[in-house]
Amino acid sequence: MKKILLIMVLGILILMSVVLIRATSFKSKQVRVEPVSDFPLNTEQIADRLSKAIQFETISYQEPAKLEKKEFIGLQNYIEKTFPKVHTTLSKKVIGDYSLLYTWEGNAIDLKPILLMGHLDVVPVKSETVDDWTHPPFSGSIADGYIWGRGAMDVKVSVLSILEAVEILLEQGFQTHRTIYLAFGHDEEVGGSNGAREIATLLQSREVKLEYVLDEGGMITEGIIPGIYDPIALVGIAEKGYVSIELSVEAKGGHSSMPPKQTALGILSTAITKLEKNQFPAKLTGPARRLLEYIGPEQDFPNKVFSANLWLFSSLVKRQLGSSPATNALIRTTTAPTMFEGSDKENILPSEASAVVNFRILPGQSINDVIDHVRNTIDDPRINLRLLNLQIEPSIASDVESPIFNLIQTTIHEIFPDVLVTPWLVVGATDSRYYAELTNNIYRFIPIRIGPEDASRFHGLNERISISDYENCVRFFTQLIRNSNM
Repeated sequence: MKKILLIMVLGILILMSVVLIRATSFKSKQVRVEPVSDFPLNTEQIADRLSKAIQFETISYQEPAKLEKKEFIGLQNYIEKTFPKVHTTLSKKVIGDYSLLYTWEGNAIDLKPILLMGHLDVVPVKSETVDDWTHPPFSGSIADGYIWGRGAMDVKVSVLSILEAVEILLEQGFQTHRTIYLAFGHDEEVGGSNGAREIATLLQSREVKLEYVLDEGGMITEGIIPGIYDPIALVGIAEKGYVSIELSVEAKGGHSSMPPKQTALGILSTAITKLEKNQFPAKLTGPARRLLEYIGPEQDFPNKVFSANLWLFSSLVKRQLGSSPATNALIRTTTAPTMFEGSDKENILPSEASAVVNFRILPGQSINDVIDHVRNTIDDPRINLRLLNLQIEPSIASDVESPIFNLIQTTIHEIFPDVLVTPWLVVGATDSRYYAELTNNIYRFIPIRIGPEDASRFHGLNERISISDYENCVRFFTQLIRNSNM
């Protein structure tokens, strides 16, 4: 008995030693560089230019006929007037009437081009919420240290800061070695099929191969990873897929005073309950594992032990990440019932009922996997499935060992010395997916800081960006272009 007890104690000590050795040898992947500060900016001027761009109501609607042509043409003319050196040095091509492709020719033909992206369109503002804005949504008001209005965060901030960076470099006499494309789509908010997709098709027809693409995606945030107290720059290396499935049931209608044992809505409710109770399993693979490799060494020691020893603590880490909606979305295909429809009168049984469930698909899974999961989970032949029109497979993850990821990470540290940088999984869809045939290096990052209270501003009330954040956006893109030419 003593011998068995001794063996058990010895085994526990060996296990603890292995766990502690792995934790203490968990090396940081952060890049150590000197901050770059040689960026004299006219703060008032650049803030005013973004403010004026916000005032153009370049709204994308699901119904194309609603598009206000004069707003998009007005923004095009404003950009041309506001950035004269860009328009005398770079060539411009208008795609699909409203999207813009600029080409800044490099002088080294052996270097692959890069492509910096943004989009000109914004989502609508619900009429019933206009009075709830602190400043009118298309006023571009500059107040309290912020620039206010639709597009301030999503993402006229990218378009204008990229153009500001190029204008600054041209004023400094900078000559790019590699060709740089600036691609600004006009319909990202409704799928990008007439903007980014057409730009990508044009470049593909020219047999262009890109070194990398940088689009919107991750940002700088705090408090989302257990055991990390510094700001984190989230660089998207992949994005989730997207599919919505309509569930429909036909049943006998009639008066609600004589209902059957289960109505059409009851059948649907049971199905949705099954889907919510039987979520896709959590997986610490792909971008989620890369996140832990970069963030783990920077965590406080207890959490560092867990991240360094996923072979032992993966279940615990998955529970940790799964406890927050923001991090739960990193580790599983998510299930979100969003629409429900039945009778149009409170005392009439519906003869037909329908519901829509939206799924954001984890890389490594597919739309077919989602369909199989829904069928098997519901297991009810009375329910019909129909895929809605927008269907996007998850992207392939870009390589964090690539020199390009290192370049982006270095640039972030040069402009934001207080942040940690980590790979990230973008849970929404971006226009960058259209460029997958042109490069293996697609990254998604916009250098603005968001706190817990800011997440609801995207597509919501009181969208705004601080003037200091906007200055840093301009600095980031300026330095990124410089670094990309070394």
